[in-house]
Amino acid sequence: MSAPLPPPTSSPVVGDYHFDEPRPLGELIGEITGDLSTLMRQEVALAKAELTQTAKKAGKGASMFGGAGYAAHLVLLFLSVAVWWAIGSAIGLGWSALIVAAIWAVVAAVLAVLGRGEFARVTGLERTTETVKKIPNAVKGDEELNR
Repeated sequence: MSAPLPPPTSSPVVGDYHFDEPRPLGELIGEITGDLSTLMRQEVALAKAELTQTAKKAGKGASMFGGAGYAAHLVLLFLSVAVWWAIGSAIGLGWSALIVAAIWAVVAAVLAVLGRGEFARVTGLERTTETVKKIPNAVKGDEELNR
């Protein structure tokens, strides 16, 4: 048979907390408030970083849509000139204007497709949403549920 273990000579310690010593309520509340404040600052910093990244992607897509709009404007301009020129001269220079308009139509279509693809890649605040969902468990002390 084994002999019983002797009682510990000092109180167990976790971090700054000694289990045998009662802690004042104000100190506990202050520690919780500080931890929540740190958590919220970290969440805000994460949200800012994700918003910056998302805004860059959205800006790129918006500029491509702007280019598509400009190209579409040129399509209308050249189509109008082409129709005018074709009616005016019946043969010749009008067809060259139609070719230029067709080229601008292709450019507008390509820019629109690329712009739509950029907007499709905009995902929002994925990491912030994920970590904010973990806050209630962390406040309850159930950090294991967040892993």
